[in-house]
Amino acid sequence: MCFPICKTELSGCTIGERLILEAVVSNIYPILLMASVLAACATRTVNEAPHDPLQDYAEVDAATILDAPAPVPGSFAPEHLYQVERGEYLVELLGCGACHTDGALDGVPDFDRALAGSQIGIAYSNPLGADNPGVIYPANLTPDEETGIGAWSDIQIERAIRAGLGRHAGKQIAAMPWQGYAKLSQEDMTAIVAYLRSIKPVSYKVPDEVLAGEEAEHPFVYFGVYRSHIE
Repeated sequence: MCFPICKTELSGCTIGERLILEAVVSNIYPILLMASVLAACATRTVNEAPHDPLQDYAEVDAATILDAPAPVPGSFAPEHLYQVERGEYLVELLGCGACHTDGALDGVPDFDRALAGSQIGIAYSNPLGADNPGVIYPANLTPDEETGIGAWSDIQIERAIRAGLGRHAGKQIAAMPWQGYAKLSQEDMTAIVAYLRSIKPVSYKVPDEVLAGEEAEHPFVYFGVYRSHIE
């Protein structure tokens, strides 16, 4: 039997051999073509760098333990000293400064703005599943009346800590771990409020919340581990 390389070489074959070979060639050519296409795709896939969902983020080492700022002498009655000191202890123990101190989320806290809020936000929706996650910027907790909680009532401060509600009891504050604070005793809550009213007021406005789908103009962290490259 003859074994032609292509159809033009069938002249030396018998009619039966031609029919068999033409059938074989007709079936093999599509297979060879498909194999070539798949090989090309495989080569291109190997050469392309795999997608990195964290390419727009840099790993950070957030500051998680921070000293709470000292109360201002004369800002509270002497009989409330124990209460204020207990509030300071609780605020430090609960790690409030780790989010509410500027730069702490990036590992470089600015102690002149301790508890005065952060220009680095926290993503509260998945930034790896969307280009523009929702971002909240930790609030100014000092008693400044314009940018902090100086104009808040004790009940409003307590509600923010216990239930994550804003000053006017609107929607819950995203990324606020209020569930862990909900069972604080009333004594402890009163001490925290007294302490926050005793520290130095710092005028410092943090950025407004960025809703999911909107583009953030200020940097933010994701779970406190990765920070966006926005400067």
